[in-house]
Amino acid sequence: MNARLNTPLSASLSPVDDQGARRAGNARNTIDSLSRRQLLKAGGALVVSFAIPLAVDAQAPPADPRFQMLDSWVAIAADGKVTLFCGKVELGTGIQTAMGQIVADELDVAFSRVSVVMGDTQRCLHQGPTVGSLTLYRAGPQIRQACAEARHTLLQMAATRLSAPAGTLTVQDGVVSGSDGKRVSYVELVGGKRFDQKFSGQGKPKAAAAHKVIGQSIPRVELPAKVFGTHEYVQNLRMPGLLHGRVVRPAVFGASPVLVDEASVKNLPGNVRVVVRGNFVGVVAEREEQAIRAARALKVEWGFAPVLPDYKDMPAIVRTTPAQIRSVANTGNVDSALAGAAKRISAEYDTPFQQHASIGPSCAIADVRADRATLWSPTQASWLTRDSIADVLGMKNSTVNLVWVEGSGCYGHNGADDCTADAALLSQAVGKPVRLQWMRHDESQYEPKGPAMGFAMQAALDAQGNIVAWDNRVYSPNHSSRPSGGAGGNTLAGLDTGKRIDVGVVGADRNARHSYVFPNNRVTLHLLNGSPLRASALRGLGSPQNTFANESFIDELAAAAAADPIAFRLKHLKDPRAIAVLEEVRRISGWTGRRSDKKGQGRGAAYAQYDNYSGYVGMVIDVVVDRSSGKLRVPKVYVAHDCGQIVNPDGLRNQVEGCVVQTLSRAMSEEVRFNRQGQSTIDWVSYPLMRFPDVPDDIVISLINRPELPSLGAGEPAASPVFAALANAIFDATGARLRRVPFLPERVKAALV
Repeated sequence: MNARLNTPLSASLSPVDDQGARRAGNARNTIDSLSRRQLLKAGGALVVSFAIPLAVDAQAPPADPRFQMLDSWVAIAADGKVTLFCGKVELGTGIQTAMGQIVADELDVAFSRVSVVMGDTQRCLHQGPTVGSLTLYRAGPQIRQACAEARHTLLQMAATRLSAPAGTLTVQDGVVSGSDGKRVSYVELVGGKRFDQKFSGQGKPKAAAAHKVIGQSIPRVELPAKVFGTHEYVQNLRMPGLLHGRVVRPAVFGASPVLVDEASVKNLPGNVRVVVRGNFVGVVAEREEQAIRAARALKVEWGFAPVLPDYKDMPAIVRTTPAQIRSVANTGNVDSALAGAAKRISAEYDTPFQQHASIGPSCAIADVRADRATLWSPTQASWLTRDSIADVLGMKNSTVNLVWVEGSGCYGHNGADDCTADAALLSQAVGKPVRLQWMRHDESQYEPKGPAMGFAMQAALDAQGNIVAWDNRVYSPNHSSRPSGGAGGNTLAGLDTGKRIDVGVVGADRNARHSYVFPNNRVTLHLLNGSPLRASALRGLGSPQNTFANESFIDELAAAAAADPIAFRLKHLKDPRAIAVLEEVRRISGWTGRRSDKKGQGRGAAYAQYDNYSGYVGMVIDVVVDRSSGKLRVPKVYVAHDCGQIVNPDGLRNQVEGCVVQTLSRAMSEEVRFNRQGQSTIDWVSYPLMRFPDVPDDIVISLINRPELPSLGAGEPAASPVFAALANAIFDATGARLRRVPFLPERVKAALV
């Protein structure tokens, strides 16, 4: 259940596994090695798309007229295999399997005959980046509608062929049968024809009661290859003429090279080429170890660099950095209620910069020529990354193709996009394909970090112990600097070469607005104008941090009111689904309230509805605190989880477990450390992750299935309550409040004094 060891090794896509090798001249005779047009010519297939308007927000792709056409989404080949072309990508959340289940159910074909091509900017349509636990929520209905349209079209064709009304026909595993026993297969109906018409809208997705594959724990299709060591990650790709690159960067980002001594590597083996463009410095060699040696040997004199503060000063820094003030919630008269309340309570909370800490460093391959470029990347956002790198290269978007290939995991915006841009710039300089793999110190130091945040809370209770006023000031920089708007400056290579930056406002207020109902409620975001470290999206963005503050503080209020923590939360909730997950986690954990002995064993509760629109999670964590050392042990975690209709229960449990384990690691040990000389957490010794002996003995999960409701994402919601539930458990065990993440042994000991 160790998320850092499990999740990176559980994200792949069989049809795409070999894309890089195929594009490099290692093509295989399968449906997936062909373009959609070639597919029709070679095998005869029905290719279908659909027209569903995409949500207009920061994560939605631009309007594409092809969404209005029956065009190239689902292909049924001559051998009966069904291929889905999907703009989303597999990142360890099991969506390849889940999407295949949707296709199998809506088209009435065996799951074993379904494959999925993902994230290829030439072969798929842009469905938006794979972020925010939005894949099943957004792409799921699109795929379902597309397959329903395909099934409707095939039934109309079969009705003509069988001389029977379409409403009397049945389908089983791609074979249409009439009441008279006559049959015709999808393959026989397609005949290599293509539908050049707009989406009709007459195909209706099936009701939940008719699903046979959705809701089943279908084994993850990509895991066997990983278990047997045959899976092809981007790190494994090779092609004829491939060179290897490394980038040389300063200890503190922002310094410019004053002198690059190419003579320092002139006599090294590998036909070393030094590439300098603006502040970008890299080397290319014939073999990887030669590139590593050249990068280490290259003498570079760096000029002025920004001075970093000390990480210990971050709580004060986030509260004093100039900021834009934005209202997140404001009802009633908070100031008046605070002034006249029976009891008034305040507290401050802080969370640090944290790394994505993917076990394997980022890797990518680029083949950039004068008139075209192909990128092989493990990005979460194929089109956005392609467009930003096109800007870095000075090329049109249409001349750049990005082929998604699985990497080592991401948990948000790690180094994958930057590494891809690095490879592209080096390839453009030498005119040959270049493979670039970051070193561990590159990944740790130069990946964008999950931002540091601060919270100033105050609230008031009336004489009956009800919350009558709530005031929360959130201090945070923006939580996403991932490629956007075709701006090359959203990559390190683009920043090095002076390209523009395009950053929207994303994530800082995620779950800052709580779900509780108070008569006077105010939440204010202080969006910082800068950040000492380059920051971007880490799993959950601001949700675990905001939930830490909200759920820790409401626990403090419950204690002040001498109330049971779960009962206190329920008293201030009205959403029936929120109430349901809290009641369910109370049941499965055998919750009996706070402990009174404070002898080092305790349990804490927390709740969140992810981003106020997505999955609901109730959580209880058991903790054992060693008072002599301050070390924490979490033997058991209980989770009640409601994300609407469940597509694959086993896959969902895997995601919940991954969220819990990874976020426990973040809660107990993970903190980026830095000072005026630069970042000091650059390896696994200085930035330790949770190890197997520290993983909970058991994670008890109760899944609340709501087949009548849309599927919501599960890749992030269960991460949200972890910080708070653990902090509340420590309070229950010791009487000490931990208000700064991570809960390091020395901080626990200090709080116990």
